[in-house]
Amino acid sequence: MKASSYLRSFRRLTTFVVGAVLAGNVLAQSAVPTPDKPPAPPVMIPSSPNLAASSWLLVDAGSGRVLAEHNADERLPPASLTKLMTAYLVERELNSGNISEDDLVPISEKAWRMGGSRMFIEVGTQVPVSELLQGIVIVSGNDASVAMAEYLAGGEAPFADIMNQHADRLGMTNTHFMNATGMPDSNHYSSARDLANLSRHIIEDYPEHYQIYAQKEFTFGGIEQSNRNRLLWRDSSVDGLKTGWTDEAGFCLVASSEREDMRLVSVVMGTSSDAARTQETQKLLSYGFRYFETVKLEEAGAPLGTTRVWGGDTNTLSVGINGPVMVTLPRNRSDEVTTTIDIQQDLHAPIQKGQVVGLMTVTLGDEVVDERELLALEPIEEGGFFKRLIDSIMRFFSNLFGGWFD
Repeated sequence: MKASSYLRSFRRLTTFVVGAVLAGNVLAQSAVPTPDKPPAPPVMIPSSPNLAASSWLLVDAGSGRVLAEHNADERLPPASLTKLMTAYLVERELNSGNISEDDLVPISEKAWRMGGSRMFIEVGTQVPVSELLQGIVIVSGNDASVAMAEYLAGGEAPFADIMNQHADRLGMTNTHFMNATGMPDSNHYSSARDLANLSRHIIEDYPEHYQIYAQKEFTFGGIEQSNRNRLLWRDSSVDGLKTGWTDEAGFCLVASSEREDMRLVSVVMGTSSDAARTQETQKLLSYGFRYFETVKLEEAGAPLGTTRVWGGDTNTLSVGINGPVMVTLPRNRSDEVTTTIDIQQDLHAPIQKGQVVGLMTVTLGDEVVDERELLALEPIEEGGFFKRLIDSIMRFFSNLFGGWFD
């Protein structure tokens, strides 16, 4: 090839390279990077609504977190909210097999003569437990409540004693019952917090009976009556629980609502009318669902960590919790949650399954939102003589040299 040909080829190559570089610079200048999308602003949570009521409380049924409250521990007359405990004890007896839904309950004159809300049972007749339970829950039957109290405990006074024993068991520290109906008595009282606690147990302990609380009508003896919980018609997410009214108590309502796997329980006591208790309850529920969400962090029984056990037939213990970890948080802040596992050190066999071996703490910023005991997920038996001897030597050097054999 001649020199002139080499020169022309070199010039074409140089032109191509320079052009490519220039084009690259132009593209680089024109391809302005798109800025990252700014994070969603945090939800600003207002203070909880102020209700026209004597006392109220809003709690997440899954996590137990209280979202709003006012005078929640004040002892107030509960009126027919009392029947939540009456129904709970009927459900407990059914669940234990002590009674059945088909059992026929004899109706006494006392039950028949009860005034106020009634399902209109007749003296001398026998009524199935299943119908009396519906009469208690749906139409707030005083007659049905007394009939079941007599059937379960032989009378209303001993039944009230049982009610109080279970109130103590459930931690209802501001509650005392004198009867099964909620008829006024100076020593008959409860609080919004206690009634929310009881309602959570009704929902969680005996879910097979909970659908009764959402039933809108009940017919007995040819008489059809409507559930007095008006939210069952206004809000499809509401599925319980109970209304109450006396002159002393005012109009009260315990309600529960579930939306997108989040269940809230609200208690409103001492409003001025049926319409007011419905409206104020709706305010509470709307506030809770609008500004909070419930997140499941861990499943029940899921291994959360392991630790060394000395002197056992095995060296490693898995630890976890005995129930799901549900936390209720302000919306859009679940990515800020931190979980800390603190397992006891220097554990020795034998270890029983379910033995407390540590603590799990869930925090949101500086706020502790949940604490759970860490439990042994399996038993560890004591090892043989030589295993224990070797472990004691290893433990000595482990402590001496800072955990070399852990």
